[in-house]
Amino acid sequence: GQVESHSLMDGADAHDLDQALTRRAIVRGKLGDTDSFDVRRSKAAGDLARQDLSLDLLFADEETGEVIAQSPGRKVVLNVHITDTTLNDDETGNESENPFVKPDPNPVANPVGRWADKQVPISTAQIKEWLRARDTTVIVRPVIDLKDCVPVDSYEIPDRIRRRVELRDHTCRFPGCPKQATACDVDHAKPHGQGGQTCPCNLVALCRRHHRAKTFSRWRYVIVLPGFYLWTSPHGRHFLVGPDGTRALDPPRSPDPGE
Repeated sequence: GQVESHSLMDGADAHDLDQALTRRAIVRGKLGDTDSFDVRRSKAAGDLARQDLSLDLLFADEETGEVIAQSPGRKVVLNVHITDTTLNDDETGNESENPFVKPDPNPVANPVGRWADKQVPISTAQIKEWLRARDTTVIVRPVIDLKDCVPVDSYEIPDRIRRRVELRDHTCRFPGCPKQATACDVDHAKPHGQGGQTCPCNLVALCRRHHRAKTFSRWRYVIVLPGFYLWTSPHGRHFLVGPDGTRALDPPRSPDPGE
């Protein structure tokens, strides 16, 4: 559940931020936080990030000047995947007091969840700390059946279908691309205008760059199975993209054309 963060800032802003983190770390220590000073500084950065530091702003249409939206401040969404036993008490076996977790009569130890946004495992302790953060809103979604394939008649993709595609593909499905599916376009493998359905079995997560490569160049793919895609490059090479990554299917080419 930890990531590195680096910034290039104005000198005065960086100095003020450093001082603010230091002051908050000292206050945390005086209030009983027993973590090290550096850890308290990292927590202080999180405190600052969760505060509403922006103004309520009105946004206007550039052409008409009509006010079209109001910003209520910052909102951050973290997608965390857990099982019904993740938040059980690790040491005593007692059920969590979280009302959203259904008790399991035969709980199995599983003290790890998955942070979908960063594709990294996170501990039970980290999840509980996030849930207890001030002004946190918790949204619990039911388990989504990724095999569900109910098409819609329109070209536009409903959120429920987009969500299934994102959960299934995880990243852009172009060979070797690490772009998160949540930041990708959703492509109709068989174009909608040619009879392709708007349903998960005909939709693929592709980042904007590789979506354009498929649309405007000779890169092509076919769906082998749900979640498995066979790509053909403009030079005729083949790549199989699946849950375990990308695998080149062609034999290695000799660097010497004469061989």
